[in-house]
Amino acid sequence: MSDHTPRLDHVVLWVRDPVAAARFYEGAVGLEPVRLAEFTAGEVPFPSVRVNAETLLDLMPLTFTPRMTMLPGSVESAGHPVNHVCLSLPRGDFDALLDRLRERSVPVSEPSYDSFGARGSARRSFYFRDPDGNVLEARHYD
Repeated sequence: MSDHTPRLDHVVLWVRDPVAAARFYEGAVGLEPVRLAEFTAGEVPFPSVRVNAETLLDLMPLTFTPRMTMLPGSVESAGHPVNHVCLSLPRGDFDALLDRLRERSVPVSEPSYDSFGARGSARRSFYFRDPDGNVLEARHYD
């Protein structure tokens, strides 16, 4: 029996320096780099970081924007960041992320309470930026 539930596979974030971005997501956010050694060896075009067993954030070099020709108009939209990506974490991981960001002097927003999301009303959430200006939200539901 197969599970045919739709899932989010990956989100592409445009970054100036994929290695620095991967290090930020590993050290500050706590996400595991994927294909980083292969990227630095020139074997793959970009690294990723793993959100969970099924979802990645691809760290796409801004130098690739001219190559985005998969659909008409793709080049014109390439390089523009999404509004934000939201990470849902257990309460302990949420608090640990907030502590790591503060230790690294990463500015974070004031907390929000009971904001709507995929699983209903999140208990707490906050926003922060990665070094490339991509906005992320962290939240917990429990």
